[in-house]
Amino acid sequence: MGVKALLSKLLAAYVHKKHQSWIEHPVEAQEAVFQNIVKQAQHTKFGRDHGFASIKTHADFVKAVPVRDYEGLASYFNLVKQGQKDVVWPGKPLYLAKTSGTTSGTKYIPITKDSIPNHINGARDALLAYVHETGKSAFLDGKLIFLSGSPELEEVGGTKTGRLSGIANHHVPGYLRTNQLPSYQTNCIEDWETKLDQIIEETLDEDMTLISGIPPWVQMYFDKLIRQTGKPIKDIFPNFGLFVYGGVNFEPYRKKLFESIGRQVDSIELFPASEGFFAFQDKQNDPGLLLLLNSGIFYEFIPTDEFFSENPTRLTIGQVEPGVNYALVVSSNAGLWSYSIGDTVKFTSVKPYKLIVSGRIKHYISAFGEHVIGEEVEKAMKHAMQQFPEVELTEFTVAPFVSQNEGASYHEWLVEFAHPPINTDAFAAELDKQLRKYNSYYDDLISGNILQKLKLSALPKGAFQEYMKSQGKLGGQNKVPRLSNDRKLAEGLLGITN
Repeated sequence: MGVKALLSKLLAAYVHKKHQSWIEHPVEAQEAVFQNIVKQAQHTKFGRDHGFASIKTHADFVKAVPVRDYEGLASYFNLVKQGQKDVVWPGKPLYLAKTSGTTSGTKYIPITKDSIPNHINGARDALLAYVHETGKSAFLDGKLIFLSGSPELEEVGGTKTGRLSGIANHHVPGYLRTNQLPSYQTNCIEDWETKLDQIIEETLDEDMTLISGIPPWVQMYFDKLIRQTGKPIKDIFPNFGLFVYGGVNFEPYRKKLFESIGRQVDSIELFPASEGFFAFQDKQNDPGLLLLLNSGIFYEFIPTDEFFSENPTRLTIGQVEPGVNYALVVSSNAGLWSYSIGDTVKFTSVKPYKLIVSGRIKHYISAFGEHVIGEEVEKAMKHAMQQFPEVELTEFTVAPFVSQNEGASYHEWLVEFAHPPINTDAFAAELDKQLRKYNSYYDDLISGNILQKLKLSALPKGAFQEYMKSQGKLGGQNKVPRLSNDRKLAEGLLGITN
C-alpha cells in the first residue's frame, strides 16, 4: 500500500468523526449556518435591500426574501458581473461559474472565498467516506480521471470565469496532481471529440483506478476504448474499481456501462451544481445521498405541488418528511438568497438526512394536466427494461404531441437503444403500463381517451450525440433534458435523423 492510500485512511477517520457532530444535530447545524450567513451579508446591497439587520428567525427571512431563480436575481448578479463589490456577499467573488440558463441564456453563479471549500471539500469527503466505509484506498495510488470542462478561465468584470468543473480543476489537492488525468493541456481542448481522442491516447496505457464523469459521456469514452482495443474495460484497466458520477440519474445507463466494463465496480453518486455541492452517497448499499448541513448552505424545501403558488410553504430541515417531492431552495455564503436551483428532491431518510434527486421543477410534461415528472419516466423505463432484459439504453427523452383531433394526442418517447427490444411494440406497451402506474393523472387521461398510449420512436445510434453536437453541447457537463413540455428537443432530434 502506497503512502497516499495509507494516509487517506487516517484522514477518512478524522473527517468521519468531524461529520458526526452535525449529523447528530442537524437542526442546530442549519440554524448556525442561517444565522452566520445572514449576519455576514447584512451590509451588502442585497442585505440592505432586504432588511437583513432585522432578520432574527426563518419566519422573518421568509417575509423579507421571496423565492427567486436566476432571472429573479439577475439585477444583482449583473452588478456582480460588472465588478461591483458587496452586492450579494462581502467583497467580490473569487470566480463566476458559467452555466447554461433557460430564458436568461448563460448564467454566472458567484463562488466566493467562503464558498469554494464547499465545492472542494464536498468531493474530497465523498471519497473519504468511501475509504472509511469500505477500507479500500489503493485506488489513490493509481491514476484518476475526471472528465470535465476546460480549466481555462476568462475574466468578466475583473473576476475569473469558467465552467465549475474547470474551476474545480484548479483546486485539486497537490497530493493528487501527479495522479490526475487527463493533462491540463488536454482538458483545455474545447471540441469534445478531439478531446476524447486525446484522453484515450493519454490514458490507454495507464493504471486507471478511478473514473469520474457524467454517465453518458463516460460511456462514450468506454465505447471508443473498446472499439480501439477490442477489449472490455476490465481488461484495459484491470485495477479500475471506483466510478464517481453525478448530474443525471444513473439507472438508465447502469446496465450498458457495467457491460462495457465487464464486471461490477463500486460507485459513488454526487450531487454537485454551480450553486453548491449539496450531497454525496456515503454508503455503498444505500442510494440515499447525505445532505451536507454544515457547509455554508442553508436549505429550504417547497412541496412541489405548491411551488408555483403565490405563497408556497417553505420548510426547513427539521420539517421535511420522507417520500415527499420538494423543490430545493438554497441560501449560501456564495451570495445566493432563497435561490431555486430547479432540482426536486425526495428524502429517503431523516436520521440522518439523506435524499435522492427526483427531477427538475421545470422539466415535466403537463400539456394535458398530467404533470409527469422525471422520476416517473425513469422508474417506468427501469421497470420496462427489467421485463425486457435484452434492452440496453444509450439515451432517451420524452415530449408531448398535441393533436388538433380529439383523442389523437400522446407522449412521444424518443429512445436511442444500444440493444433494442426484440418486440418494440410490447416494450412500448410495458412503458405505458408502468407510467400509468406511477402517475394517476396520466392513467386517467388514457382511460378517458384524452390521450393515446405513448408512441415510441427508436432513434438511430449516435442521434443524441449528433444533436448535442449541433447545439454546441457535446461532452463536458452538458445533459439531455429527460422531459420537455414542448416539441423543440423532439423536433431537433427527429430533424437530425431524417
